[in-house]
Amino acid sequence: MRHEIVHGPSHALLKVHLDPNETVIAEAGSMVTHTAGLGMEVKMNAGGKAGCIGFLVAFFVAVIRKMVGGESFFVNHFHGGASGGMVTLAPTLNGSIEARELAAGERLMLTSGAYLASTPGVTLEMRWGGLRGMLSKEGAFFMEASGPGTIYFNSYGGIYPVKVSGSYIVDNGHLVAFDSGLEFNIRSAGGGLMGMMASGEGLVCEFKGEGTVWLQSRNVGSLVSWLSRLG
Repeated sequence: MRHEIVHGPSHALLKVHLDPNETVIAEAGSMVTHTAGLGMEVKMNAGGKAGCIGFLVAFFVAVIRKMVGGESFFVNHFHGGASGGMVTLAPTLNGSIEARELAAGERLMLTSGAYLASTPGVTLEMRWGGLRGMLSKEGAFFMEASGPGTIYFNSYGGIYPVKVSGSYIVDNGHLVAFDSGLEFNIRSAGGGLMGMMASGEGLVCEFKGEGTVWLQSRNVGSLVSWLSRLG
């Protein structure tokens, strides 16, 4: 399997080339094209074992991911078949796509709506962010991806990694993903209550430790606020 990311950073498109019998899993609705010989299977966006109980567990997990994780209820499994093929995928909003190789046991945290696709070896789990997540613009839940495999995630606007060594402050509307080993807290942008309200920055994410944070150059919340004023 190999991939190409084209038309970035503003209108990125992911091309996944599958060898015979290879599979890539993608967010429902993200498919743009695929070659004629490629097979596609629709599954609920959840793991679980076979059988009635396993089906019910998978159903409720898929519902939770849809309601709190910003994901689709279903995902599409594209199979290379006997001769292989290619599928092209695109996120909902204009922006970039990042590919991240995860080693066995390596974990990456994604914000709501950032997931685009992954290889079958990647495990996806919803993680409760606690009070810090509820205060964050990104929501109370995060998605944790663990390897081995490749995960593809997207942003609104350009996406860029920042190496953290010590402490780093991020406006939570610009957060896309971060290494799970980083310590993560929500706090005021500064200046007390008046500074938080008047500065327009509100709450920010503070990361501590050693790792990488992926940021987006635009803020979906700011776009929504601007569009609401036009109405």
